[in-house]
Amino acid sequence: MTHIVVLGSTNMDLVAYVDKAPARGETVTGREFRTIPGGKGANQAIAAARAGAGAGAGVTMIGAVGNDVYGPQLRAALEHSGVDTDLLRTIDTPSGTAHIVVDDEGGNAIVVIPGANGTVDHLAPGDEALIASADVLLLQLEIPLAAVVAGARAARAHGVRTILTPAPAQPLPPELLAAVDLLVPNEHEATTLTGLADPIAAATALLDSVPAAVVTLGPAGCLYVSRGAEPLAVPAPEVAAVDSTGAGDTFVGALAVALAEERPIREALKWAAAAAALSVQRPGASASMPYRSEIETEYAS
Repeated sequence: MTHIVVLGSTNMDLVAYVDKAPARGETVTGREFRTIPGGKGANQAIAAARAGAGAGAGVTMIGAVGNDVYGPQLRAALEHSGVDTDLLRTIDTPSGTAHIVVDDEGGNAIVVIPGANGTVDHLAPGDEALIASADVLLLQLEIPLAAVVAGARAARAHGVRTILTPAPAQPLPPELLAAVDLLVPNEHEATTLTGLADPIAAATALLDSVPAAVVTLGPAGCLYVSRGAEPLAVPAPEVAAVDSTGAGDTFVGALAVALAEERPIREALKWAAAAAALSVQRPGASASMPYRSEIETEYAS
């Protein structure tokens, strides 16, 4: 049985669907509004749980929700997908929220309000022992950096593979990068980290800080680089995107399962790309994430 631990954010996504996103100072009329459980941490946990469903994969979430109406809904959404929430804290503050505008081309713009996620600035009792029991630790940057660093250090101390999604994009301290095994930025994040616009150049530059990286390229797939090896490009399936929200988290969650199962890297990347391609064909973040049987079908096609 594989075990994946996610240390990160849990938000309620407040999503407005519009024909065209408003420019600064502009008001537009939307056609639909939804509240959908999300947050990069919770998204990756749900993606991993669904990708591992029926294959003996266990997924545990470390983070915090608020004591507002969203808190129980967020916890229930994780549990419904098979995520263990025993170490998901309930804090006397509002839950995190993400305010998202999705246009007809499937693009999105997002404002995140941390809420309870902002209190996750350290490892609580039991967190390190849980991390030590994992095959893979997933990290993102929607909780305070101090907790991300502490989680990565704990994983490194116990020989646990650590995958970091550097989003929202920001400079990363050397002590964090030194404890990361695989960095998974998108094109924008890779440029922010390296100052280089070309994906291959940016990916290669990341190897100065981490042993391996995957730069996700949206419809163009992804680019994998590792020290001492040639770059590996993996295309994405051609699909009609409805909503790209959560696609990156779907990719990372599925990739974590594939790597925990010790699949070869090309196969693992192709499998994760199939999961992401399925997710962009459906609205929402966590609501769009596919189950293992769906991924296997898309992967085989």
